Amino acid sequence: MRTLREINDLRSLLRNYRTHGQRIALVPTMGNLHAGHLALVAKAREHADVVVASLFVNPMQFGPNEDLDGYPRTFTDDQAKLRAAGCDVLFSPSVSTLYPNGLTSQTCVHVPDVGEGLCGGSRPGHFDGVSTVVTLLFNLVQPDVACFGEKDYQQLAVIRKCVQDLHMPIDIIGVPIVRDDDGLALSSRNGYLSDAERAIAPTLYRTLCELRDALEQGEPLETMLANGLIELTEAGFTPDYLELRTPELTPVSTTTRDAVLLAAARLGPARLIDNLSVQLPA
Repeated sequence: MRTLREINDLRSLLRNYRTHGQRIALVPTMGNLHAGHLALVAKAREHADVVVASLFVNPMQFGPNEDLDGYPRTFTDDQAKLRAAGCDVLFSPSVSTLYPNGLTSQTCVHVPDVGEGLCGGSRPGHFDGVSTVVTLLFNLVQPDVACFGEKDYQQLAVIRKCVQDLHMPIDIIGVPIVRDDDGLALSSRNGYLSDAERAIAPTLYRTLCELRDALEQGEPLETMLANGLIELTEAGFTPDYLELRTPELTPVSTTTRDAVLLAAARLGPARLIDNLSVQLPA
């Protein structure tokens, strides 16, 4: 595996791969890798000859009171995991490399509609930061395919719309959520949880499963969502949102059949997110 820090080195290496007709996949990450990230690498390997992973803690997607300074940075361990997973290229630039003129004058990519509400409502500017850095990485790597986890469902929707709207010739692949044995969706932020909080955390997934089952049996939506918020609060969470949307993240209607149940809640210092597909009855 080649580890690169500079843009010119990355472009030179990838130009050589393309000259030989090799298909390139990109897996963008912020590091502190777990099995969910490695599943992205494995999926990328299925679709390309060369797998590029980026490791960059992007300051543009963190709000003023969020965990940028405390976000875990585990480069040596991440590098070893990517090498063992069969990654070909690790691109890990500095902030000054990607944003040489600073953040205040950086050109931003704004994706309307799908980035509003849910996490976009709770974290103003977050998805502008995500879509901007992903667009930068797409421009630098020019991948044929890119893999993103379905746990960050709204992020995946934002990236898909960005690629579609800007006519980028990139196949975006969503990779299913990887869960721990007790159902908790794997996340770099799970490491913020104390032992007691970690024991509570799977309640988020169990609550979503209960709501999905009830909704698929025809129970009333508003009542079920209200009950879910109460259950999370009583378990020790501070719920951010609990909503049912269409797969395109528009509001559901009486004719909606395919839907997605989405939730975000704080537990101690961690903000946990999760989602489940729901098949509403006719």
